[in-house]
Amino acid sequence: MKKYDNHILQALHFPRYNFRFKNSENKRSIFDIIRKKYVVLQPEEWVRQHCLHFLIYDKGFPKSLINVEKELKVNNIRKRYDIVVFNPDGSIHLIVECKAPEVTINQSVFDQIAQYNLALKATYLMVTNGINHYYCTIDFNRKCYNFLKAIPNYQR
Repeated sequence: MKKYDNHILQALHFPRYNFRFKNSENKRSIFDIIRKKYVVLQPEEWVRQHCLHFLIYDKGFPKSLINVEKELKVNNIRKRYDIVVFNPDGSIHLIVECKAPEVTINQSVFDQIAQYNLALKATYLMVTNGINHYYCTIDFNRKCYNFLKAIPNYQR
């Protein structure tokens, strides 16, 4: 684990990245490279920032195609997704659901992202708590997940 001031940040199963931090009003913040602002550093945010860096620097997705923490409506209920990666044509390539490292990835987490995908119709789904990463596609006809070993790299 790394110690940044009084915060202990758990080592995650992602490559190492350089992050920008700031202290303000006794709160530690991390710079979000998509939203271009500092956000309060919570365990889920730590995972989200690692995932963003992974998608950009390891998988090659352009920042311009990535959206973070936006609202959507599913069955007239307001929800908020963590990360969405668009295709150049505006369709959705990938939805990512990030959880804090101490949150177990279980069926309810997959149900949550599947519910988002009813509205968004992404090609790929990723669920991560920073320790465990799961990648899949949804077979809408058979109503099942097809698990993958990895998310494909960005293809122009």
